[in-house]
Amino acid sequence: MGETRYGGYERLKIDRAGPGILRITLSAPGRLNAVDATGHRELAEIWRDVDADDEVRAVLVRGEGTAFSAGGDLSMIEDMLDDHAARTRIMREARAIVMNLIDCSKPVVSAIQGPAVGAGLAVALLADISVAGRSAKIIDGHTRLGVAAGDHAAIVWPLLCGMAKSKYHLLLCEAVTGEEAERIGLVSLCVDDGELHPRALEIAGRLASGSAEAIRNTKHALNHWLRVAQPAFDASLALEFLGFTGPDAREGVAAIREKRAPEFP
Repeated sequence: MGETRYGGYERLKIDRAGPGILRITLSAPGRLNAVDATGHRELAEIWRDVDADDEVRAVLVRGEGTAFSAGGDLSMIEDMLDDHAARTRIMREARAIVMNLIDCSKPVVSAIQGPAVGAGLAVALLADISVAGRSAKIIDGHTRLGVAAGDHAAIVWPLLCGMAKSKYHLLLCEAVTGEEAERIGLVSLCVDDGELHPRALEIAGRLASGSAEAIRNTKHALNHWLRVAQPAFDASLALEFLGFTGPDAREGVAAIREKRAPEFP
């Protein structure tokens, strides 16, 4: 079954959810699946392992429990504030999360429930088919943190829901429910919360039973729209990580720690 390929993952639980279906579950119990340094690295690496696994015909990605992912772990963010080497490493990983998922030949389905923020949100929205529970809460929290929205937004939000909606939600950090996300085109499908995981699994099963070559090549061709936007993505990523060297990001982290509104200089 090729399970040794996935044996080293700590923050991602890997299992076979059906014939040809690999299920990836973001797992950080008690932290709403927040992505720490280990999880961030693993989200960058997993797509190459999936791509090389001949037994995988479709991927289903979800969060453990009631959340998809609450975003970047504060300890990882604080490392970026204080350590240039950490900033550089995590920036490279952030780029790899996006580009490795875009280049992965296997179709990916995301099942989005509860909060979906940060690196987890990048995976949720860059999936080939995104299925959201009606009460899911999608939020890109970068500007509230005091840095540019860089880890996926520039490459995909304008293509999914247009520039006006992208700017509204990204500049203001305005949350999007699963129902609203479907209405504006940010996700593929919205279903009742209780139907989310069965429906996402059913879609993954349909992909796994289809023509692997036809589906793979269709994904590859469509994703050229995202590759065309790669320069905008690279610019946004550089600007985000530049922001981690400045005072606004420190104030943003302090505000989260102290559970208050930020007061940016």
